Amino acid sequence: MSRATQTSEASGAYRLEGAHALVTGGGTGIGAAIAARLSGAGARVTVAGRRAEPLRGVAGGLETAQAVPFDVTDEGEVEAGLAEAVERFGPVDVLVNNAGAAESSPFARTTLDAWSRMLEVNLTGAFLVTRAVLPGMVDRRRGRVVTVASTAGLKGYPYVAAYCAAKHGVIGMTRALALEVARKGVTVNAVCPGYTETDLLAQSVANIVEKTGADEAGARARLVEGNPQGRFVSPEEVAEAVGWILGPNAEAINGQAIAVDGGEVA
Repeated sequence: MSRATQTSEASGAYRLEGAHALVTGGGTGIGAAIAARLSGAGARVTVAGRRAEPLRGVAGGLETAQAVPFDVTDEGEVEAGLAEAVERFGPVDVLVNNAGAAESSPFARTTLDAWSRMLEVNLTGAFLVTRAVLPGMVDRRRGRVVTVASTAGLKGYPYVAAYCAAKHGVIGMTRALALEVARKGVTVNAVCPGYTETDLLAQSVANIVEKTGADEAGARARLVEGNPQGRFVSPEEVAEAVGWILGPNAEAINGQAIAVDGGEVA
């Protein structure tokens, strides 16, 4: 999938020596864990996002990495950011669309602005970045695209209709694009985490506390109820699923939405 040679170590860890991996939303949480996972496998990693400081913090802790701030919802910024990333590390071999956000409100109180924000950051952003890197992958007949969706792309949750709509859209885009490029050396997949220990989870907990009067422990217990394992997912578990999809024996994995959720949508 890249000009680099992939090998498998005795530990089972995949090597992506020299491949250029672009991870959006790479400054915190799942994105930072994915960046570390791919860097540990030998990739040159570009972490992207709107806030420069956390990106630089992540990149500074990796072996070969760079921070390239850009807003995935802005077509011009995407194009400029990609040009900057490619200038140092070469064409993108691996794209991980991880940038995203969530807002909650009853459907009847969801404003058009809130609806648009959820679609733009979770769906349009993935579209813009994928569209920017895909032609090069197709020309070289090698590349992998993985989008971090959510279990909200596989089922419904109350009070997050806009978020669910956007994540369902991500899954639809993934499945359609996978068919377009199936014979062109590129695979396109999604991973769908359940509630994961990230800043986004902390925001969800804070919203429940504010709106219901529950304490933090009660709010966390309410969210974890949906996981049959009775726990939250870790960012590293999501990163490991992404790493597996990018491994040398995963070429047949294409157009899939893989849940990482303890069995919630089994």
